[in-house]
Amino acid sequence: MLSTLTLLLRHPPVRTGAFAIFLFGAAGAATSPYMSMIGIRELGLSDRAYSVLIFAAALVNVSASIAAGILVDRLGHYRRPMLVASLFGVAGFAMVYAFPSAPVFVVATLLFIPVYGSINSLIFASIRAASAGMAARELIAVNSAVRAVLSLSWVLVPGIVGALLAGGPSMLPAFLFASTACGACFLLFAFSPQKAAGGRNANTRRSAFLASLGEIASGRVLPRVVAIALISSMLHINGAVLPLVVTGKAGGTAVDVGVIVGIVAFLEIVFIVFWGWVEARTSARFAMIASASVYAAYLVFLGLADAPRDVYVLTLVASLGAAGIISVPITYLQDLIAERAGLGSSLIAVNVFLSGGLSSLAFALGTAISDYAGTAILGAFSGVCGIALLRLLDRPGGAALREADDGGT
Repeated sequence: MLSTLTLLLRHPPVRTGAFAIFLFGAAGAATSPYMSMIGIRELGLSDRAYSVLIFAAALVNVSASIAAGILVDRLGHYRRPMLVASLFGVAGFAMVYAFPSAPVFVVATLLFIPVYGSINSLIFASIRAASAGMAARELIAVNSAVRAVLSLSWVLVPGIVGALLAGGPSMLPAFLFASTACGACFLLFAFSPQKAAGGRNANTRRSAFLASLGEIASGRVLPRVVAIALISSMLHINGAVLPLVVTGKAGGTAVDVGVIVGIVAFLEIVFIVFWGWVEARTSARFAMIASASVYAAYLVFLGLADAPRDVYVLTLVASLGAAGIISVPITYLQDLIAERAGLGSSLIAVNVFLSGGLSSLAFALGTAISDYAGTAILGAFSGVCGIALLRLLDRPGGAALREADDGGT
């Protein structure tokens, strides 16, 4: 743990990325828990309109992340795109706070905030470029540490914001807090030197836009992204069914839900570093399959839980599995297009989008044929499908096929 922290603090560009990812997480952690409450209850959007808005915003986010990744590969630097993305966040969150109305909320949620969200993959891309000379183990440790910092923001900020706004007439001031975090992010990028991408990849950085999209859609990349998305979808399914299982079949309360989520988020920070250690000594494939198997087992037992204490016991298993699923795929996805830090890192956003869509389908199917407990078990099955696909694609014969594909491009 201490060696990983030392590695993070020793490199200025990586240190900047860690501070930036904390601020990025702080903006999301301050507002995400209240988005539906403000959009539906305070500003009058219907449930259907809000669901369509969130889906459209996810499309804008993944499109902006891919476009930004292609752009920074062509430019060879990250400062200007990250400054622009930060300003989108400043404006988007501030306009909701200053002019709280349904039209303003829609514009901010559909355009400004999703474009700001592309800064997540840009930060990991800049860290990847700045870490080009590091050994593979160090790069894995850096990515794990930065992802742990993002989790730390989600542990600290919701409780702080909730305590500050408790008893107030509205949660809208959370958007002012988020806008301030985006402004701090802008200042951080403005006054911190950013390392440019290495000149050895100049030709690949200048690949045409459609050719870049073709790389993502290639048979070498897309099936692996789908496999990771199936695994990651378990996290989304758990987010939907955990409160319903705890307050339903398990007989718990909303307080239990909050405590359980907090415990898992805290333990994830420790286990993220653990999975980075495992990945460095084995492989990303092994670490992903192991963590996904643990989380699939957790979802099965969550579906069988019939008392709050059962779910509390499962928090250790949940945090162990979740930590690997949210951290290990970062390096794996970047390595799929290793020669292009921006485009490779944009796959992080593609994974988030696909996993969200797959989890929505699984939730709809599960609730149609079973109850929430059965939906949790169906979510585990989705993860097992992802594990099987990943094993199939990255089997020893698949490695040879991958090398052949690389040689033909």
